[in-house]
Amino acid sequence: MSEARILVVDDEPQILRFLHPALEAAGYRVIEAKDGAEALRLAVTQVPDLVILDLGLPDMDGKEVIARIRAFSDMPIVILSARDREHEKIEALDLGADDYIEKPFGIGELTARIRTALRHRRPGDTLVERIEVDGLSIDFPHRRVSRDGTAIKLTPKEYDLLARLARHAGKVVTHKTLLTAVWGPAHAEDTQYLRVFIGQLRAKVERDPAQPRIIGTEPGVGYRFADLRS
Repeated sequence: MSEARILVVDDEPQILRFLHPALEAAGYRVIEAKDGAEALRLAVTQVPDLVILDLGLPDMDGKEVIARIRAFSDMPIVILSARDREHEKIEALDLGADDYIEKPFGIGELTARIRTALRHRRPGDTLVERIEVDGLSIDFPHRRVSRDGTAIKLTPKEYDLLARLARHAGKVVTHKTLLTAVWGPAHAEDTQYLRVFIGQLRAKVERDPAQPRIIGTEPGVGYRFADLRS
């Protein structure tokens, strides 16, 4: 049973009535907030391990809550919202949300995303030197990539793109974040350029590029590297 404490921020009573017992049954302790101001107060005073946040709050936009939490904490934030427009997802993720789930949702998917977000908390932001997934190995200090012991030759940009995704394994990384980090702010909107590079990268690191298991696509939003501990 997990002792993680989860702050659920939503102004819909039916959502709170559903989530509270469901999350407790999964082993979590639950704190509730019905608006942004209460959420920010509880985030400071109760220091939850994770926040489940609706974007449509009565007193402020949920994106403002993300930005204000990120000013003082790296606690995982999972968005749970009925807003399904791509730009809403992208803005929330760029502001620092860790994941985004649309309403209506299944509790199984939500708890799986919670487990992933909690696993990828980074106290002290300690960097891992090597990761392995599906036979792929990335040696960060030496910038080496191999599959099943055989070296894979990547261009510098391909390696930087792979490393950026791998450093955030299990989390969505938006197009804008990847483009800015790897190519600079001038390329922040070049999503087609990024798509070409992702295709080239998959051709080198995936066992079957047509059925990628390492670099997944979040349509219209970005990409997600495989969860290393799923």
